[in-house]
Amino acid sequence: MSPSPAHAASTAPAAPAAPATTPAAPAASTAPAAPAVPAAHRILERPATPHTPWGAPSSPGELARWDDVALRVGEQLAADAVERDAAGQDPSAELRLLKDSGLVDLIIPREFGGGGGTWEAGLRAVRLLSRHDASIAQLLAYHYANVSAVAFYGGAEVQERLFRASAAGSWIWGDAVNPVDPAFSLTPEEAGEGFRLNGRKRFCTGASVGEVTLVNAEIAAGPLAGTTAAFVVGRERPGVRFDEAWDSLGQRLSASGGVTYDDVRVLPEDLVGPVGEVPFSTLVTPLIQLAFSNLYLGIAEGALQRGREITLARRNSWFLSSAEDYAHDPYVERLYGELLAKLKAGLALADGLNRRSAHHLGRGGGLTAAERGEYAVEIAALKIVATDVGLDTTQRIYEATGASSATPGSGLDLFWRNVRTHTLHDPVDYKRAEVGAHFLRGELQPISLYT
Repeated sequence: MSPSPAHAASTAPAAPAAPATTPAAPAASTAPAAPAVPAAHRILERPATPHTPWGAPSSPGELARWDDVALRVGEQLAADAVERDAAGQDPSAELRLLKDSGLVDLIIPREFGGGGGTWEAGLRAVRLLSRHDASIAQLLAYHYANVSAVAFYGGAEVQERLFRASAAGSWIWGDAVNPVDPAFSLTPEEAGEGFRLNGRKRFCTGASVGEVTLVNAEIAAGPLAGTTAAFVVGRERPGVRFDEAWDSLGQRLSASGGVTYDDVRVLPEDLVGPVGEVPFSTLVTPLIQLAFSNLYLGIAEGALQRGREITLARRNSWFLSSAEDYAHDPYVERLYGELLAKLKAGLALADGLNRRSAHHLGRGGGLTAAERGEYAVEIAALKIVATDVGLDTTQRIYEATGASSATPGSGLDLFWRNVRTHTLHDPVDYKRAEVGAHFLRGELQPISLYT
């Protein structure tokens, strides 16, 4: 049984035909047969050498190609972003755009039917989309982090199965891993090799609209007791219930409501692998923090561009100004210069860290805890800068656009509401402390879903 919903099954590649002639069976051995290893045990054994599909650096041509795709999708989203945000409905049509464009499958290896792109290309796509629609950019960022769990936690067999199925069906991957909420209960079935999942999580981005949801849960009993397993649950599986509405100040189309699992069956083929503290497998945390930073910088880019359009359209000037219009007012020029300079500094820092993702991913099982920790600290520094730039830009832009722009119709409030909402994901003061502790004493934070 596949972890995919029933409707996705038809898109999976057909199994190869059986050979016309069955080879003769070898002579029976007198040695006793080895006991069969249960599928769950086999999947949850740590791969000896983690395999990474993202170790090669991006080529300029690859980045340009994916940038062009993201820009075109962003322009389509921009056309009615304000109206869609006000409606606050599930983003089904928007996700269809992501699927049709190929962005959903960007980081899935080409050998499994995906786009064969790099994490750098994916991070840039998130930033470009967030200029126009940060909610959809958030869904894409979380999807990349979630589908990458197949490589971070899974062995060759799991990668072959889940990457191929995901690419064939253009799956969107949501998640239900919020560590702040009470843990899920995952108990072995009395008969068979499956498990039963119970519990509730909030802030499950993409779960209600994606084909599958990535879940982490510790096995409560049996031979695998104490193992934290990563696995996928199809959206339509019996016992899955989603909150009726996700109603927030910003990121209103990110489908980030809660999910409840009532005795949901988890099969061995749903398992991705064990969640541990191998440095390579924990790269998912700094990478999602890097995605957040790109999200905030993209929102700032969008706010500046929209502010520029409004400013250039203003035909008068302040009565005390000698300028003929606001676009020539020295204080307005000064404001744009300041905001743009800070944004460019953040973008340069982000570009460097985006590019270096390939080096750390390429280290695979050779990545050390120190290397992983140092990279996480540098990303934390970027997160501080991106948060400050995003919040500062989206609120101060009104100083240039004036009172007439303080209306929903201008679209400026959408940038501020989005960045204000998502920057509350995890307190930036702890990132400041993390960077400071490393500078003062060389300390690295313990591995978690936030550090």
